[in-house]
Formats: sequence, structure tokens, C-alpha cells
Amino acid sequence: MEKQVLITKINDVLANEFEIEVSTILPDANIKNTLQLDSLSLVDMVALIESAFNVKIKGTEIIQIQTFGNLYDFIHERKTAE
Repeated sequence: MEKQVLITKINDVLANEFEIEVSTILPDANIKNTLQLDSLSLVDMVALIESAFNVKIKGTEIIQIQTFGNLYDFIHERKTAE
């Protein structure tokens, strides 16, 4: 999947689920702050991403994913490795 198409889809899924404007999702923005995630909603976000994009995210990996740009890169790498 082309990366820009993937980014658009990720943004749409997250904006819809967390009821925020897509325009607030920026590559350098912190995911937890932008989506106002606590530890429980972070688990929900991981489950949503795994389900929507058919990828597996380990606990050690989610710690490394701080920004939306990190998330885009992570999912893109997993999807292109298939």
C-alpha cells in the first residue's frame, strides 16, 4: 500500500474512533497527548490498529511509537514486509 494512502487511512480510523478532527493529527504530534490516551485507551488504540491494518504490535514496540510519524512508519514497514 502506498504510504500516503496508508497515512490517510490511519488518520481517518483514529479520528473517527477518538472523535477528533483529522487536522489535529500531525506526523510530529505525540499520540497520547493528541488522542488524550490513558493506559486503558492506549490498549484500545493498539487493538484498533491491529484489527484495522492486520498488524501485530508488541508491548515493547508500542513504547517506541511516540508520534504519529512513528506509527505511520511502523505500519508501513509491516505492510511492505508482507
